[in-house]
Amino acid sequence: MSATLFTGGRLLDPTRDELLDGFEVLVVDGRIAEVSDRPIHDVAAQRIDLRGKTLMPGLIDCHVHVVSTTVDGWANTLAPSSLVALKAGRIMETILQRGFTTVRDCCGADLGLVMAIEQGVVDGPRLIISGKGLTQTGGHCDQRVRTDDRTQVMEERLGNLGRIVDGVDNCRLAAREELRKGAKFIKIMANGGVSSPTDPIHSIQYSREEIRAIVDEAENAGTYVSAHLYTDKAIRRAVECGVHSLEHCNLIEPETARMAAEAGCIAVPTLVAYEGLALEGERFGLSKEASAKIETVRSAGLRSLTIMQEAGLPMAFGSDLLGELQKYHSMEFEILARALPNAEIIRSATLVGAKLCRMEGEVGVIQPGAAADLLVVDGDPYADIACLAHDGAHMPAIMSRGRFVKNSLH
Repeated sequence: MSATLFTGGRLLDPTRDELLDGFEVLVVDGRIAEVSDRPIHDVAAQRIDLRGKTLMPGLIDCHVHVVSTTVDGWANTLAPSSLVALKAGRIMETILQRGFTTVRDCCGADLGLVMAIEQGVVDGPRLIISGKGLTQTGGHCDQRVRTDDRTQVMEERLGNLGRIVDGVDNCRLAAREELRKGAKFIKIMANGGVSSPTDPIHSIQYSREEIRAIVDEAENAGTYVSAHLYTDKAIRRAVECGVHSLEHCNLIEPETARMAAEAGCIAVPTLVAYEGLALEGERFGLSKEASAKIETVRSAGLRSLTIMQEAGLPMAFGSDLLGELQKYHSMEFEILARALPNAEIIRSATLVGAKLCRMEGEVGVIQPGAAADLLVVDGDPYADIACLAHDGAHMPAIMSRGRFVKNSLH
């Protein structure tokens, strides 16, 4: 039995807006065994004196693509799957070192990567996967330019984030296949995209009948559908069809945000993705046409945060960075802080993320029975959200499932 006792620090409970003094936390065999405002006596436990530092739950990112090893989608698809898998391992190790102990992969990662983490082959965050994203012909995950007449698009490659599926029956079958292969939710492309070559931002993708069929299959399996969405029209339509997780939402309007909140949806803004693409997208192979799309969604990002907050639409933390741009991961905290209170940002990366991952009480909290995913942070994130940024520079210790993956407290 392995045990660790954290003492002498301040506890960050994301259900409150202040740090709590005088609490001790005991971890036994990968789980939180006890949280107490009185001294915990366990002579066998390794004692960690936090000396005024902050102990908080591990962070959750609800929109990543760990197999996106380069901004150029075709180059990523063409790379051998073994190479992509090895690079994905490096990406996941880096994500964990930033304090993200759980991530939801919004298309691309497969069950093999989940198993690699669970078996300790690589150090990485807990991985919640959707399998391949479902896209219509000419949709957001269709990487073929207009002059490309290929019908085989190597959907079996690990580096290909999606699969092309058209028609109600085929959509049902594809959803069932992804669920059989280990997907915990289904991801669809229901709107135009920035990095895809033939679909303008305003394009509406998948028929209502196709979306409802996919939602039906997800619900039959006890899960939900997540959709790539930008425009207000596309978001409203997706909500009407039963989509639960609304990715991006840059161009959402107040009435639709209120409707989504009433339907019990959760939004996942990913503003750092557009900052990264604006800064370096063309250098890494993004076309000029795609770069022109970026400003449409980038300029509306902060407004969308305010709209969703005022509508009471819960938001989970997301990043959505591709390939080389994943180095900007922690910048999302800085961007969110331009429009949202720090306490809400913290909830988005803990409590709301746990709810979207269907892991409430397991992650995103410090309470008995929860997984021991814990961060030791210099400073008070409620006062300065930058404590959670800068690639984990302000996190002297990171514990994942009861094991230190970083510890400079000695």
